Amino acid sequence: MTARLSTHRYRTLAVLVAVLLPAAGVAQTKITPDQNRYSLQQDIQLGQEAAAEARKQLPRLEDDRVDDYVENVGERLVGGIPAEFRHAGFRYTFDVVNQKEINAFALPGGPMFLNRGMIEAARSEAQMASVMAHEIAHVALRHGTAQATKGQKFQIGAIAGQILGAVVGGAAGTVISQGSQFGLGAYFLKYGREYERQADLLGAQIMARAGYDPREMANMFRIIQEEGGRSGPEWLSSHPNPANRSEAITREASMLRVQGNANTGQFASIQARLRGMSPAYTAEQIARGQTRRSPVGTGGRTVTVAPPSSQLRSYTPARFLRVSVPANWDQLAAGDAVTYAPDGGFFEAEGRTAFTHGVQVGVAQGGSGDLRRDTDELLRSLARGNPDLRVAGSARRENIDGRAAITTPLTNISDVTSQREYISLSTTQLGDGSLLYIIGVAPESEARTYDSAFRRVRASLKIADR
Repeated sequence: MTARLSTHRYRTLAVLVAVLLPAAGVAQTKITPDQNRYSLQQDIQLGQEAAAEARKQLPRLEDDRVDDYVENVGERLVGGIPAEFRHAGFRYTFDVVNQKEINAFALPGGPMFLNRGMIEAARSEAQMASVMAHEIAHVALRHGTAQATKGQKFQIGAIAGQILGAVVGGAAGTVISQGSQFGLGAYFLKYGREYERQADLLGAQIMARAGYDPREMANMFRIIQEEGGRSGPEWLSSHPNPANRSEAITREASMLRVQGNANTGQFASIQARLRGMSPAYTAEQIARGQTRRSPVGTGGRTVTVAPPSSQLRSYTPARFLRVSVPANWDQLAAGDAVTYAPDGGFFEAEGRTAFTHGVQVGVAQGGSGDLRRDTDELLRSLARGNPDLRVAGSARRENIDGRAAITTPLTNISDVTSQREYISLSTTQLGDGSLLYIIGVAPESEARTYDSAFRRVRASLKIADR
């Protein structure tokens, strides 16, 4: 069972309902977008089609903590878009690509892809946010379709692959897809210096409105320039330097008032987390298809663990929760969820985890307060990260520490063994409406033995949140 349990992965933020912040500047530069013959709906369609293809071909990091962190920063920045550049239907999403090179790009309508190398190169959260703000500005100003307006006409339905050609071509070291009929990648992912100047200025304004010091954008671009010789100036290839870039950004920053302090204080720990992962893929590896989709290798390995002990050991994974598990299981992960597994039954690589035997306990936030509805939503979330997950029988009502609970039997194909596994999902409501879940996992051939252990774990739970 792959542990991808965040219930808010791939969150989107609708500009239509984003919080409108007060004007941040007293004399900020007024930016006038170019003419654009394409509709907002065409921006959205183009971006969504290209993003779907990008997600198939680019190796996303898929680490819940890093993804959530980047999404939170992105949402704050989107909230800082000035009212005149908010477009109905645009959805800003933020995917972290597990790629070494310093790069980022955003597609029409809002999908953004940020390389892990960009996060690792930044020296502060504000510097990382500056790149995101710059990319958001390109989308808000509709630079992709505005630039296409100046070129040849094209058919909407035929261009997603051509846009992606520029993306994947960029990953291989060539920014523009030379084989596309009209070179459309150039219109959507490589901008002229005037559009870069506009994105710098609007990006600085967005940063200030969101609570970040816009001077950090100039600092980040200097870092990118310095790193270019060693890592390949991929971002600069598609984002050429306008004249006096640093000076222009610094001048604009002097005219802006930073709205509060958006810094989350998490940047150092996120960078430390990235440093503890396996190295990111290079552009060449991605271009050659040398990436693995499984977090623990190609699967098919044989896993042998000791059977669950009849003795129990107690843990306190949260202040309000106490749980007892077989004494030969160890507590292996902390954070949003805690895993208890025997020696040899837990695997971790590239920031993702999987376990073949044991239980995972966690809390899904933001529930509706309805146990059945929230359990169904959790199941949908699990299915998005585990495409082979299936319900294997009828859900049954239970009792966990005096509270109504639901236990649902499931089946899945293990990422580790490539064999079918038995999964027991139990859920109950906490006092604040969030959902406590307990997931038991074991090979299907050992289901009878482990189901007994899962029942003992559920019976041991003590919840003190009221």
